[in-house]
Amino acid sequence: MNARALAVLGTGSDVGKSLITAGLCRLFHRAGIKVAPFKAQNMSNNSFVTPDGKEIGRAQALQAQACGLDPDADMNPILMKPESDRCAQIVVQGKVWGKAEARTYFEQRAELAERVRESYERLAGQYDVMIIEGAGSAAEMNLRDRDLANWSAVELADARVVLVADIDRGGVFAQVIGTLDLLASHERARVIGVIINKFRGDATLFDDGVQFIEQRTGLPVLGVVPMLRGLMLDQEDAVDIERHRHAVFVKDRVNIAVVLLPRMSNFTDFNPLIAEPDVVIRYATTSADLIGADVIVIPGSKNTIDDLAYIRQSGMAESIDRHASDGAEVVGICGGYQMLGRSIADPDGVEAGGEVEGFGLLAVTTRLATIKRTQWVEGEALAIDPQRGLPIRGYWIHMGQTTPCGARCCFHVRPISGEAGQSGVEKNEEFDGAVNETGLIWGTYLHGVFDLPEFRRAWINRIRARKALPPLSDAVSQSISQSLGSQLDAWADHLQLHLKGMPLIQAASTRL
Repeated sequence: MNARALAVLGTGSDVGKSLITAGLCRLFHRAGIKVAPFKAQNMSNNSFVTPDGKEIGRAQALQAQACGLDPDADMNPILMKPESDRCAQIVVQGKVWGKAEARTYFEQRAELAERVRESYERLAGQYDVMIIEGAGSAAEMNLRDRDLANWSAVELADARVVLVADIDRGGVFAQVIGTLDLLASHERARVIGVIINKFRGDATLFDDGVQFIEQRTGLPVLGVVPMLRGLMLDQEDAVDIERHRHAVFVKDRVNIAVVLLPRMSNFTDFNPLIAEPDVVIRYATTSADLIGADVIVIPGSKNTIDDLAYIRQSGMAESIDRHASDGAEVVGICGGYQMLGRSIADPDGVEAGGEVEGFGLLAVTTRLATIKRTQWVEGEALAIDPQRGLPIRGYWIHMGQTTPCGARCCFHVRPISGEAGQSGVEKNEEFDGAVNETGLIWGTYLHGVFDLPEFRRAWINRIRARKALPPLSDAVSQSISQSLGSQLDAWADHLQLHLKGMPLIQAASTRL
């Protein structure tokens, strides 16, 4: 291993470790340093497909982009995708390893630790600096002997540590001092400073707080980072969803209700829509939340059968059926697409086994399978403004085969990634998704289906036409996509302004 390492650990979950890591990656990259991200173990249903068809956490894909790199499965060697409160699918070095309850998983620690070591050493031999993201709290005392993501990774990399705390949730002094007090002396010796994240208001009002933390801990506060409003970067956790839980639908906008599933996956599919000026997104948990929606979207799910049962138990199923019967639009993505069909069979026990009826809104049937398909594709839309041949691009992450029973297909697609990222992968043409005879009930396996601005704007304008609203130019959506592409630099600029950057770079250039 040649790389120096800097680890970003937190005082708890959702303090901003993923974005701080991404911002630091961008700053190092802009400084001309060969840098790569690493998160040994991630728990998230928000995942991404690498160019060679492997699966990692979405946050590590963003961090790779910040480094100017293609995402690599070694950047997130273990991804845990919760299927229930007790069980998760385990993805190791990009491929499904199995599924396990917590106790069974911990019994495999030695094998998993070896996979972490392999991945880290491969990366560390290629880059000058590694930026390591921790998980949860740096002081999870009950998990210390089983930890893979925090101190185990720090010691593997011989890393310096930056501790991130979230002042927005309150209790920042207890977060910082309590966390440091719980660390072993050799762990605390690795900590070079503290970042206070998500500050609101006049930061000078916290000058005495900075002084207190520094005097009490003997560590420098490396920066007080203000909340950056309007930042549209993919995040690991669905915390940002709460901001859109009670969004107000407006008559002169396109109002989209996204069903908030217990095991929802890839909520980042909707980030481009959230950024559009004429769109309102509301995450719905009750039938009342669906009132006023022009479109209802059922998103991806890590447990399709259980989440379908949840929709029915919540009373939202009747509202979705009524919405469709009234001639309004219903869209399903991945697991949501499977739910819109006639049935979902699970003969191999991929989830809970058995067979259930779907909504019956699309003439398709689904059989869940043990093999997961992870692949990038591109193609053209067949059902929405087909005369224009609108380009689409996205990736598949699904464990099921959906068979049309007379339904038209949504998209004509070609694979653009293959095993080991071979550029010469055979580009067999396929069809994806299904649409009903009205064109208003449709589903697809494509994650990222709204990413390309031409398709996104055509779809939004189709809804606007039904509301007697004039269409907006493609240029509106194109500017949104360009803006999203510049968000990493905007975030890095923000960090550079509020962090004492040189000590971080110097620390990553010097071993303990």
